[in-house]
Amino acid sequence: MRRLPVYFLLDTSGSMYGEPIQALNNALSGMIHSLRTDAQAQETLWISIVTFEREVKEIVPLIDLQSFQLPEITCPQSGPTFTGKGLEIIHQKVTNEIRKGSPEQKGDWRPLLFVFTDGKPSDLQLYREMIPKVKYLNFGTIIGCAAGKLADDSMLKELCDTVVHIDTADSTTLRQFFKWVSDTIEQGNKSMGTTDQVNLPPAPSQEFIII
Repeated sequence: MRRLPVYFLLDTSGSMYGEPIQALNNALSGMIHSLRTDAQAQETLWISIVTFEREVKEIVPLIDLQSFQLPEITCPQSGPTFTGKGLEIIHQKVTNEIRKGSPEQKGDWRPLLFVFTDGKPSDLQLYREMIPKVKYLNFGTIIGCAAGKLADDSMLKELCDTVVHIDTADSTTLRQFFKWVSDTIEQGNKSMGTTDQVNLPPAPSQEFIII
């Protein structure tokens, strides 16, 4: 069975401390539960999670949905947002992990990338250096989520095909976003092999702006 690899690059900088990081944990848990109800996702979906703050951590190496275990994600009380370094790690992972097609086997489907942040890159030069390298990896789609008033839509737009802006990183809003992510992944799973494009589900609420 061909794999659909899905990568998450999640902001865990100091501004996420407290309620936002707890809301992120809860929303991710709900997303995984939702995906596990989809029979096709159970067979093809592989997930990896990388977090970024002062440090960049691969908290879940690429693994199949059935074996996936979500650890508790934590964040420091303060610190920078090294988005560029996060993209550097994603680039390394995708380059090494995606299976290419050969006469003996079919390769993976084009991977998906979801980037979540409530701020803007502290390492702007590296961020902009990594954008063309990440785009060259031929993702099926790159979707960014800008959460809160300090999140920079324009920075994400330089990288992402689609940017979603949500007003807050509270439990209700993040749950809506990651449910939408789950629906997007399921759409992508069903369309693989028939189209190069991932059809996005409609926005779930007025606070949820697709740019």
